[in-house]
Order: sequence, then C-alpha cells, then structure tokens
Amino acid sequence: MHVITTTSELDSVVAALAKSDFITIDTEFIRETTYWPELCLIQMAAPGVEALVDPLAPGIDLASFFALMANEAVTKVFHAARQDIEIIHHLGDLIPHPIFDTQVAAMVCGFGDSVSYDQLVQRITGEQIDKSSRFTDWRHRPLSDKQLAYALADVTHLIEVYRHLAAELERERRAHWVTEEMDVLTSRETYDPDPEDAWKRLKMRVRKPQELAVLQAVAAWREREARDKNVPRGRVIKDDAIYEVAQQQPRDAAGLSRLRTIPKGWERSATATALLQVVNTALAIPKEEMPRLPRSVQAPEGSSAAAELLKVLLRQVAEKEGVAAKVLASSDDIDRIAAEGEEADVPAMHGWRRAVFGEVAAKLVRGEIGLKFDRRRVTVFELAE
Repeated sequence: MHVITTTSELDSVVAALAKSDFITIDTEFIRETTYWPELCLIQMAAPGVEALVDPLAPGIDLASFFALMANEAVTKVFHAARQDIEIIHHLGDLIPHPIFDTQVAAMVCGFGDSVSYDQLVQRITGEQIDKSSRFTDWRHRPLSDKQLAYALADVTHLIEVYRHLAAELERERRAHWVTEEMDVLTSRETYDPDPEDAWKRLKMRVRKPQELAVLQAVAAWREREARDKNVPRGRVIKDDAIYEVAQQQPRDAAGLSRLRTIPKGWERSATATALLQVVNTALAIPKEEMPRLPRSVQAPEGSSAAAELLKVLLRQVAEKEGVAAKVLASSDDIDRIAAEGEEADVPAMHGWRRAVFGEVAAKLVRGEIGLKFDRRRVTVFELAE
C-alpha cells in the first residue's frame, strides 16, 4: 500500500483532492508523552481519490496540505473532529473551514449520544471495520499493510457516511443545526485556551481567597511550562500536588519537601524553584486584590424535582424528534433551566435547541404543560388556565 513521503507527491494528490467539493480526512497521532499531539499519519479521500501521507518523512513540506485545509471551496469531513483540528491548528496555525463532523451529524440524525465511527459505518454501509490495529504505535516505521488499510478505512467509508448524513439532514431540514455546532469547532479559542484559565479545569478544593490565588497562579504556570517543554501537564506537577500547594502554601524548599504529593528531592530542582517563585508572588497579592471565591448558588426549593421532570421531558422530545438527547441539552443545562427557567443562559435556550427543546422546557417550568403516561408512552399535554 503506497504512502506519500515526498512534497511533490503530496502537492499532486492535494491538487486532485481540491477538485472535489468535499474531502474526508483523519489523522493518527501520539500524545502520551507530549503536551502537543505528534502527527504520525494523514489520511484523505474524495470520490475516486485516496491518500496516505507520512508527515514524519524526511524533508516533506505540508504546505499544500494546510492550503487544502484552508480552501473555502472544499468541505472537510471529519468524524469527532476536535483532536484532528487541534493538530492542524498547532502545526499550520489555521482552522480548517468549512467542516462537517459526522459524529455531531449522527447525533442530530438519531444515531445515539456518542456513536463510534465503526458503529456508524456498520449501520449506514453494512461494512465491518477490523479494529485490531487501533492501538498501533503510529510513530513506528515501516507501518504494515494491515495498519495502513485500517487507517485508510477511516476516510474511505466516511465518504458514504457523509453523503448519507448530509442527505438526511437536508430531508429533515436540520442542516443548520449541524452548521451551528461547527461554529464551536472552528473557533480558535477552542484550541488556544488562555493559561490564566487553566485553574478552571481543576476541582475546587480551596476555601480561602489566598488558596484560590495560589491555585490560579500555579495552574497557569504549569500550563505554560507544559506547553514550552511539550510535556503532559502531569509531568510538570500533578493535580493533587497543585491542591496541596494551594492549601499548604510552602514558601521555600523546606516547606515544599514536607508535602506528601512532592517526590523526595524534587524540591531542589530548578522547576521547584520556579514553582516557589510563583507561590510567593501569589501570596504577596494585596488582600483587597485577592480573587473572590466563586459563589455557590443555592438551588431554589423544588428545582431538584423540576430537573427530574425536565429529564423525562428531554427524553420525550428526543424520541419524538429522532435526535440524541445529549445534543439537545446537557445535565448542566437541565439543572440551570430547573433553577432559572427561561432566563437560564445555556445552549439549550439558544438557537435551534430553544426551538426544539428550550421553549417546551420553559413551559414545563412555568406550569403551562404537564407530562402523563399514556398507553405506555410519556406524552405532553396542555394545562388549563
């Protein structure tokens, strides 16, 4: 099975792919030992064209590939696009556009909350994908024909999957639903988060403003260190160590050495010195400038029961519309609507989701409609004034 290893070959196949109004694309990568994913293989296909590209080949220039990703005349079709786009954004400093994510489209078309690629292929095409090569070390060379065939199947079957889902969306007049979802996937903020927001990924195990200041500072420092050194966050310092540093607030190496989450001897390293500088800087923030602890909002009385009713309503609407419940509303959406009603600023109360689920959810919270069990099915009924 042929793999493209030269710039001239890549340029030639890109020119052929660019003649199609859509291409299917997937990538294989490794990121267990790095912060940024290491791109190991690129798979692309269009009707009558297919290609495997080795981005690790010596001297290969991916410029034409990135130009294709930016070509507005060609729709880029992915399945579960986020990590593929992250790689393209990091290496090519661009976001592919326009895109179509078949995982999102499948949820809109009623294939379940998170259908896998092989399940989707089987249900749409009847083909069974051999998954025995899915745990391949894609950095290894040469890759076997079996591994390459597995990788190529990720884009060749995707052609039929895309056509089926696109036709279904048009038939059901839901193409704009998927278009709205693609806006998030094509936003640069999705792939280039601010290190100052890194603390939001952590669980809130702090009770004082000073602890929060240290937590925020150390989380931001770790994010920058991981990016600069291209190592996983946990390789710099683990989450549990950040929590303990925030609570114990060591000011010197001796204090750091007493923490149970810090490996013995690590406190004498250059990284530990940098960490201590961050901690001491955070502790020097004037009291009036310390960050405020996020307020824990007390849910109104009865909102818990309302949330349970909303979950039943969500399932009822999802079944009626033939769409995955997950794509209509998240559990957080449900809790916020139960507590705040139609004023809840959540995705379920905006755009097409509001038209499909948000409006009827607001009616339930306002007591304008009810739910009943009718002939073994949950149905919605209007309540009298």
